[in-house]
Amino acid sequence: MSEKTPPPKPAQDAADTKLSVSGGMADWLLSNKAGLAFTSYQTGQLFLVGVTPEGRLSFNQQNFQRAMGVSYQPGRLYLGSRFQIWRLENMLQPGQLGNNRFDMVLVPRNAQTVGDVDVHEVGILEGGHVVFVNTKYNCLAQLDLVHSFKPIWKPPFISKIVGEDRCHLNGLAMDAGKPRFVTAVSCSDTANGWRERRDEGGVLIEVETGRIVTDRLSMPHSPRVHGGQVYALDSGRGQLIRIDPEGGARTDIAFCPGFLRGLSIHNGHAMVTISKPRDGSFSGLALDGELERRDSDHWCGVLMVDLEKGDIVEWIRLDGHIVELFDVAAMPGVRCPMSIGPDTVEIRNTHSFPASLDDTASAADNAA
Repeated sequence: MSEKTPPPKPAQDAADTKLSVSGGMADWLLSNKAGLAFTSYQTGQLFLVGVTPEGRLSFNQQNFQRAMGVSYQPGRLYLGSRFQIWRLENMLQPGQLGNNRFDMVLVPRNAQTVGDVDVHEVGILEGGHVVFVNTKYNCLAQLDLVHSFKPIWKPPFISKIVGEDRCHLNGLAMDAGKPRFVTAVSCSDTANGWRERRDEGGVLIEVETGRIVTDRLSMPHSPRVHGGQVYALDSGRGQLIRIDPEGGARTDIAFCPGFLRGLSIHNGHAMVTISKPRDGSFSGLALDGELERRDSDHWCGVLMVDLEKGDIVEWIRLDGHIVELFDVAAMPGVRCPMSIGPDTVEIRNTHSFPASLDDTASAADNAA
């Protein structure tokens, strides 16, 4: 094997964005044995967070146009973007480090072109195939070798597969390699009909049966199945919630000071992203009134929430140009990840290949 691992790129200022973190963030990542990935579609960036061998927080930042849903599998990261779904692979062998500090170097190996269909969340089926929320066409879809996508499911109230973003289907909960639940902002079946239903009428839908578990949510996002429970974001109210999958009863877990999207659960904690308000889509919601009641402002960042107590235990905050984030994923077993962007000098000069008959040197001998 031969490799050349590039040095980490300095975090781009994204027009003067300031990153700040809670005092225990590095220790939290170490004690929970995980790295972190999160995205900003507003500025088109993927952030990878970890802890260096010296114990300092590491932020690696790369550009992917309108970076949206992110799904981590061991050694692999899937990322939805403006008109493609990316597959990034870890180029390191076990025991190797990139530049003596990164235990994962993710390199884009495939970009499947699906067109601008407003890809939201991404999941992986039992056989390893990608499934994604095709928001523009109100359906779940798979990748296709010939066509832009292959629709595999739509809500029962959607009368046809058409590019009109009728209900704003946005969230996907996978369970044992199958789509289990989805969220949508409304049950609208007219072009952009969901925009008049942002305050209430948001739904959690069981995929297999088409059953609406509850229609009492406000701009819901990011359902997740964990430990036999269903968790989601009631974004219009600013609440991380638990939903009874049978009766639909909603239990509030934690209030978060921003517009919620993106949820990952690891080791008894929920990781969520919050965003500042955007004119039109995020305004006029119950979230605004609750923040005013609490004498607080919206902010943009990533929160670590104790699921049992409902406490925000650690956080990452962004101030400046970046005001909206989208998704987040825990990376269990990863200490300090980095990636290489698709439009960089490094991607042209970074090469790896498996050992061959003519290459008898050990992987350790050639490690970066």
